[in-house]
Amino acid sequence: MKLKPFFLLIVICCMNYACVHKTEQNPFFSEFSTKFGAPPFDKIKFEDYEPAFMKGFEQQNEEINAIVNAKEEPTFQNTIEALDNSGEILNRVGGVFNSITEALTNDSIAALSMKLAPIMAEHSDNMYLNVALFKKVEKVHQKIAANEKDYTSEQKRLTDTYYRNFIRSGAALDSEKQEKLRAINKELSTLGIQFSKHVLNDNNSYQLVIDNEKDLSGLPEWFKKSAAEEAKAKGMEGKWLFTIDTASRLPFLQYADNRALRKEVYTAYTNKGNHNDENDNKKIITRILQLRLEKANLLGFKTAADFILDVTMAKSTKTVMDFLQNIWTVALDKAKVERANMQKLMDREHKGEKLQAWDWWYYTNKVKQETFNFNEDVLKPYFKLEDVRAGAFMVANKLYGVTFTKLTDIPVYHKDVEVFEVKDKDGNHLALFYTDYFPRASKRGGAWMSNFREEKAGVRPLVYNVGNFTKPSGDTPSLLTLDEVETTFHEFGHALHGMLTKCNYQGTSGTNVARDFVELPSQVMENWSTYPEVLKLYAKNYKTGETIPDALIQKIQEIKTFNQGFVTTELTAAALLDMKLHSLTNFDNFDPLKFEKEEMQKLGLIPEIAPRYRVTYFNHIIGGYAAGYYSYLWANVLDADAFESFKKNGTFDKKTADLFRTNILEKGNSEDPMKLYIQFKGAQPKVDAMLQNRGLK
Repeated sequence: MKLKPFFLLIVICCMNYACVHKTEQNPFFSEFSTKFGAPPFDKIKFEDYEPAFMKGFEQQNEEINAIVNAKEEPTFQNTIEALDNSGEILNRVGGVFNSITEALTNDSIAALSMKLAPIMAEHSDNMYLNVALFKKVEKVHQKIAANEKDYTSEQKRLTDTYYRNFIRSGAALDSEKQEKLRAINKELSTLGIQFSKHVLNDNNSYQLVIDNEKDLSGLPEWFKKSAAEEAKAKGMEGKWLFTIDTASRLPFLQYADNRALRKEVYTAYTNKGNHNDENDNKKIITRILQLRLEKANLLGFKTAADFILDVTMAKSTKTVMDFLQNIWTVALDKAKVERANMQKLMDREHKGEKLQAWDWWYYTNKVKQETFNFNEDVLKPYFKLEDVRAGAFMVANKLYGVTFTKLTDIPVYHKDVEVFEVKDKDGNHLALFYTDYFPRASKRGGAWMSNFREEKAGVRPLVYNVGNFTKPSGDTPSLLTLDEVETTFHEFGHALHGMLTKCNYQGTSGTNVARDFVELPSQVMENWSTYPEVLKLYAKNYKTGETIPDALIQKIQEIKTFNQGFVTTELTAAALLDMKLHSLTNFDNFDPLKFEKEEMQKLGLIPEIAPRYRVTYFNHIIGGYAAGYYSYLWANVLDADAFESFKKNGTFDKKTADLFRTNILEKGNSEDPMKLYIQFKGAQPKVDAMLQNRGLK
């Protein structure tokens, strides 16, 4: 009988050991004990995510309580800085989980994301609607306003950002309105995930399988070979498989002689999320827009656009709409001229056909060949993916002195991922840079940059680029189109913004800037991708090693403004659609596709062009670009104006590069973005350079 308590004690000890052991095994519970603090993907298991989030919520709640219960007078250090440093576990697990949900998702990941979303929304509300915490933040905000000279610009900016976030999160509302806001945030948290999942499902469900070689007429050999390998991988050897991924869709629309199949592919792409099935997004987008309006109204704004734009460079809906309308008129006029030129070519072919939306890429290619005696396909051998990336690295080295060294001892989440150590000109470590470039069913479409870890004093960032570029095929490497080349440089520009940042606080570092400013570094970087001096550095024929000849470089420069009426029109149409959706004040009997059609008709959009993203698959406005898709054009004004300084002073002029690095890339959100731009340029940007670059002026 006396042995019983002893055995009970043994059982309890074993249980405690098991709990401790389990805690120690979860890699997110403490700083990663890896080289450079990289995520240990070789040790991370699916089962680690949920416990890590729960532990992270618990940890941050304790840290918030410590701030609130501190007896000392609130200061920048014990309130704002403490708040900025809180949530280390959440930051670790969130940085990894968020990347996986977009680049390597599966049913389990998607289900967990849906489960966690409302919990995360509630956790955020608990923090930003914490009255005691808000009062402390408000007191520090007032203190700094009264004694500005005692604080750095970054400290003032961070404090203002947190204070504004509390206000915009409803901290000043009464309890009844706060409860309504909580309900809205909770519902919104899952709707966006559902929307994006539906887009991915629709994207993956479409396959065009061709078994008659005649239907491949017009397609280049490299593309047919790639499609054959895709079919073989899916157990359809001897056939050709095409999808609506960008790397498959656009070449098909550009080259396929079979007009009916072009129409099929185009229609499949432009109807994602619009099949009245389990992946339909019409009701979801309507509900999202309705909830965003309700939230804006609760916070004192007439429309969702007014609320969103209040913290951007543009500041107001009117400013954005005026900006877009000015571009719209000249872009649409140019697109109509392009349409007329293509129709003339169709008429000469005596087919008796009228140009349709699914013909645009095909006949654009033909007109380009006829006008410039040039087939863009001859460029592909010079744009091997690895060489293009090396070209981006060379530009960064020549401008800023940074170097990139490939590492093979850093764990990755997929075999396609590569990792590079980034060092500054003095040899000091700056960052790790991950690249993941090829499409797969588990990855959403598009290209993007983000971080596994953000920078702050004493901590360097872990940055990644993700894309969906043309895959290698057999013994043929990944060969990029001009558009993919520019996209590679674009996302690398975002990465540089994240890697070169030198801020003291996470909340102000890197790309944590106004959304219509964040595209400046990326779009400036695009300019170097096809600059003649830069092309000579990296564009080598993958078979012969021959540097791209001057004749081809000249052709690239000649075609830069070709088809820019279409490109600018479809982009501006999407930006205007985004603004119109978020400027609505009533959603009674709202039909999103009917609304889209009516608004495009009011604008005079020609039927041969659709908005770059239609409302049922407009993922940008589900994520961080709601009432913000205009940012690409807004930043294009900034980047074209900024690049004029490099053209004037020299492609790799050290003084200009240093000014851009120290005033833009390193500063994050430590100062007002227009102030930073003027410090670099010496004046506010002008729209002229952007219009000239696009051939619209």
